[in-house]
Amino acid sequence: MDTESAVRLFRIAALTVTVALCVPQAGCRRTDMRDFEVSVPSLSADKENAVRQALARFGGIDKSSIRFDYASRRIILKYDSMQLAKKNIELELAKAGFEANGVTPASVGR
Repeated sequence: MDTESAVRLFRIAALTVTVALCVPQAGCRRTDMRDFEVSVPSLSADKENAVRQALARFGGIDKSSIRFDYASRRIILKYDSMQLAKKNIELELAKAGFEANGVTPASVGR
């Protein structure tokens, strides 16, 4: 192999290593905030604090985004899907005694 070919091969290898090291870091997400609506048939204004307490243990919920729609009996919030799943929210509300999107307190042993 002549010198020119060796230099070309070295440059290709160096470029490949650079791309391999840089692309994954640039493409990795650290957060993925999503909207979520939870149907809570027993939702009322007097139960708001209990709902907030049930959701307080999750670091992935934007607490300032929690809204209560009493007319349609829904909770609307933003959560980070990189930290928790919708099902975690539903299960925690059910553990606190609220049906949440069909997940009942009885189904979680409460």
